[in-house]
Amino acid sequence: MKSKIPISLTYFRILIVPVFVFAFFIPGELGKWLSCIIFVLAGLTDYLDGRLARSLNEETQLGALLDPIADKIMVTAALVLLIHTKAIQDLTLYAAMIIICREILVSGLREFLAKLQVSLPVSSLTKFKTFMQMLAISVLLSGEPGDRLLMGYGRDIGLLSLWIAAGLTVYTGYEYLKKGLKYT
Repeated sequence: MKSKIPISLTYFRILIVPVFVFAFFIPGELGKWLSCIIFVLAGLTDYLDGRLARSLNEETQLGALLDPIADKIMVTAALVLLIHTKAIQDLTLYAAMIIICREILVSGLREFLAKLQVSLPVSSLTKFKTFMQMLAISVLLSGEPGDRLLMGYGRDIGLLSLWIAAGLTVYTGYEYLKKGLKYT
């Protein structure tokens, strides 16, 4: 009998997005830390559900479909909220938009290729891109309390990490597109 833990973690990531948004708008340090913790928790469950699915031999088509969607919903929600509060502004808006656009492009490409029964495996560089993205967003979500915790460099670390993630996003997105165009 299968445990269904991996797919349950994916459902959890989708269902926690409204809680994340609510926490983000709690005033003061509590809201900043709570939204940061929820985002980090979502990132950890992303890592955990894939690892468990493979080790427990519970990989499913539904899980393969929902896992990247859950990630994209959480990342996009976080970036939109950070833009809303001007934690991301000016030129850094481009980094956020690059990340959001790439997520939509790759999702569409995966859906197209799935109809052809072709999969795009996740590369090591894409995993590193995801890590940098999660780091950037987590640090930016922590706001002033996180900035103080990181000796006044939190915002700089968050923005630099976001730009690194955006650069990796362009490169990995191009690689996926190049592979996908072979099937058009």
